Amino acid sequence: MFVVTGATGNVGGYVVKELADAGAEVLALTRDPEAARLPRGVRAARTEEMPLDGATALFLNPAVVWQFGSGKILERAKESGVRRIVMLSSSSVLQDLDPHTNPIGVRHRALEDEVEATGLEWTFVRPGSFAANSLQWVDQIKAGDVVYGPYAEAQVAAIHEADMGAVAARALLADDLVGQTPELTGPESLSFADQVRIIGEVVGRPLRYEEIPPEAARERMVGDFLTPEMADSLLRVFAELVDRPQAVSPEVERITGRPGLTFAQWVEDHVADFR
Repeated sequence: MFVVTGATGNVGGYVVKELADAGAEVLALTRDPEAARLPRGVRAARTEEMPLDGATALFLNPAVVWQFGSGKILERAKESGVRRIVMLSSSSVLQDLDPHTNPIGVRHRALEDEVEATGLEWTFVRPGSFAANSLQWVDQIKAGDVVYGPYAEAQVAAIHEADMGAVAARALLADDLVGQTPELTGPESLSFADQVRIIGEVVGRPLRYEEIPPEAARERMVGDFLTPEMADSLLRVFAELVDRPQAVSPEVERITGRPGLTFAQWVEDHVADFR
């Protein structure tokens, strides 16, 4: 049995789908099992109950861990006989782990260390920028034709959550990724301005990105529930990525056997969000 935390989230939902399509027995953990829309045959339970008895492998979403506490979840996994943990981590762990400049990487690396310390089999899936980050522009796009933000020419190879889910499911189902840390990206490096233009092409409206000063962007980011430290960390990263195409990782295609999904495909899959 495979247990998936964050099972109705961006990535967890795809992990559940991939496992169910493979014919696996899946238990989806979510805050509201009654409202969860899951594939046929997938059972649901409340996350806080952490029903891991009989589970052989666990997909670990850090957001769930930080809500309920890593000690409780990892100890429960060991006690219940879980053999393997596949954790959704972040490629930020590959950068300088200074808590003042890279709090995101520090938190993910600390959790990786805790998972390793359990003595269970593990795989750490390390994606970079999520294509879903562009949902932060939804309100601006619905209100007009201009998206205001920092560093218009900052380049990221944003990854579709379906690709993260496919890699995580493969790590749960097969043995060849045990002990590995695949770094994942999308198949193309695009600037923020490029991303907004592509969204416009898909939704059928001319959209453009207008750069604003980092200070103004920081004020908006903190207002959108980011901590000041995380906003500062992201702005530093964006500044370093200006006019610097991000290297594209081959890992999605190597692991799944198919090319990674493009940003345009991601927009097609989420077009209703922008209309």
